[in-house]
Amino acid sequence: ESHPYGVDKETGLLDYDAIEKQAMEVKPLILLTGFSAYPRKIDFKRFRAIADKCGATLMVDMAHFAGLVAGKVWTGDNDPVKWADVVTTTTHKTLRGPRGSIILCKKEYADYVNKGCPMVLGGPLGHVMAAKAIALKEANTQAYRDWASQVVKNAQALAKSCMDLGMVLQTGGTEDHLMLVDVTTYGLTGKQAEAALFQCGVTANANALPYDKNGAWWTSGIRIGTPGLTTLGMNEKDMAEVASIIDFVLKGTKPGLTKDGKPAKGKIDLDASVQAKAKERVNALLSAHVLYPELDLEFLKKEFCK
Repeated sequence: ESHPYGVDKETGLLDYDAIEKQAMEVKPLILLTGFSAYPRKIDFKRFRAIADKCGATLMVDMAHFAGLVAGKVWTGDNDPVKWADVVTTTTHKTLRGPRGSIILCKKEYADYVNKGCPMVLGGPLGHVMAAKAIALKEANTQAYRDWASQVVKNAQALAKSCMDLGMVLQTGGTEDHLMLVDVTTYGLTGKQAEAALFQCGVTANANALPYDKNGAWWTSGIRIGTPGLTTLGMNEKDMAEVASIIDFVLKGTKPGLTKDGKPAKGKIDLDASVQAKAKERVNALLSAHVLYPELDLEFLKKEFCK
């Protein structure tokens, strides 16, 4: 049986006092924290205190922000490895490794983890293990720490540029690698905004906002992150153009119509001229920040894209 906790309706922030009160009432076996769409730091020291008070094992899923932990951007009270009993993470998000996962735990939980891995999971994949080793080696470099720091700087610059354009952001900004934008101000659902941006070469995903009236499927928001942009070599100056492109596309998009002529929640009507101009601007950014500059892409296209 699970007992979810949420964020404050007014601020959108975790209410640690409310979480503690709920934990003391429920007395859970496991107190689980982590996120996929929370734009602020988490006080894991406070969660540790709550877990100790209610007698729970503290487990953290840091899949989405593991790169910020490995990159020493989140330290002290914000470092889950320091405070949790068990930490899980994927290796293919901000850790920039292969698709896979890692479980970290205190010594007293090691036997349980070691029983679970060989007995529940399939055989180990040697090439994935090797790729994980390379990813972790990279994460232990100054270059990676610089990258992780730049990810947050870019996210904060992008958030500011978005808000300067009139966008409404959950919690009014970000302290990590992502942000949530309320797209209902454009008259769109999250699904519609996601589709419009995708057609223009911008990847974002529909994401529910706290207490979302559109529900978890259509949603009222989109989630935008900066790890990929940072890996391309973009910096704070580029974020203004990224925000401008997003705003340009969303302003050029209207809800499509259902068969009975009512506004749909999924269909879109994207202005063709807006789409063409947005693609042009996206390609200009990508041309200035090539992912693999050492590769002759024109040669590869000529030889393999016939």
